[in-house]
Amino acid sequence: MAASIGALSSFHLHPHHLHFVFFKLSLPSLSLLKPLRTLPPISCSLSSSSSSSLDFDISFAPPKPKPKPQLVASDGGALSSGQLFIPWIVRGEDGNLRLQDHPPARLIHSLADSKTQNSKRGKEKEKQKQEKKTKKINAQVNNESPVRTAQPKWSKAARRFYNENFRASPQQRLSKVLAAAGVASRRTSEELIFDGRVTVNGSVCNTPQTRVDPARDVIYVNGNRLPKKLPPKVYLALNKPKGYICSSGEKESKSVMPLFDDYLKSWHKRNPGLPKPRLFTVGRLDVATTGLIIATNDGDFAQALAHPSSKLSKEYIATVDGEVNKRHLIAISEGTIIEGVHCTPDSVELLPRQPDISRHRLRIVVHEGRNHEVRELVKNAGLEIHALKRVRIGGYRLPSDLGLGKHVELKQTDLKTMGWKR
Repeated sequence: MAASIGALSSFHLHPHHLHFVFFKLSLPSLSLLKPLRTLPPISCSLSSSSSSSLDFDISFAPPKPKPKPQLVASDGGALSSGQLFIPWIVRGEDGNLRLQDHPPARLIHSLADSKTQNSKRGKEKEKQKQEKKTKKINAQVNNESPVRTAQPKWSKAARRFYNENFRASPQQRLSKVLAAAGVASRRTSEELIFDGRVTVNGSVCNTPQTRVDPARDVIYVNGNRLPKKLPPKVYLALNKPKGYICSSGEKESKSVMPLFDDYLKSWHKRNPGLPKPRLFTVGRLDVATTGLIIATNDGDFAQALAHPSSKLSKEYIATVDGEVNKRHLIAISEGTIIEGVHCTPDSVELLPRQPDISRHRLRIVVHEGRNHEVRELVKNAGLEIHALKRVRIGGYRLPSDLGLGKHVELKQTDLKTMGWKR
């Protein structure tokens, strides 16, 4: 190897030529070297004991181009170089991946099915829109309000705020507005209107049926301005004691209305800015009857609850003098004629005796609610009532821990048990 290097003392590459250069040394253990990359002009000299210099000008042919991969179509034919090729890699039935020029059949079928389903859904949506449009048109023709099926756009609180502040409230009769505002009863309010003591928007109004809106109209009664906001609806259950009458007249000294004075005195603390409600009883209990009585300022609720057409059941516990046998129970269940109408109870039951009560007790359930109906039924059977107490109206039962003369405020669930659905 030293002899070979000594024979090549120096070499020089011309600066005007760029060549691939390789050397083959005369060693059996060295193989052909790989071509070097194109290099900038270089000058290289090797020093040895020999002073001769050799110039080399060696050039080589460019390497052979690598063959381009030939694209094969899925049918086995070759694709031309100018043809657009979108490769799809699909796993075949044999489990191996292969390259093809068209999408797989499964994808084509899925796309076709989705288009069909989308078209069907579009037709169904169009049909539903057409049906809604037809219902709306029919409702407008029949002067009916269309049924709301979609979810409301705004929240419940936002809709309540809009209804209370911006939406035009329905007008009511003047006498009803005065009664709801607590001025007087509806009958007394009509007398005030007839006497010319009520003005609406600066003019005296003598017609109780005049439609007004307290939130928009200016109403004066005896020179006092009627508040724009009416008091909220109030529902109270009272355990009426004996000796009180169910009347809201100011002249009555033993009315049940003074029993609610404590509730009304603290009204402004619980409801600031709202006028006090004018309470009245729903139906009546005679002066000797105790138990459940409802007081409210909602006239519609009172009318629905007290009207005989509601057929709301009322349960009474009658304590009678003397012995009670089967004949008395049959006579009570057969009923009697009251005010020209034959009235029969829903049920009659003899309750078991209690140690602290010596008299017999009867449970009588009626639904007509005519004047003194239970007393007339017991009297017709030949018995005399010692004490009578109402314990239930509809599905609402008088709380056992509610003392005489005490009241409790009813909840919406309690109103529903009495058949009030508003």
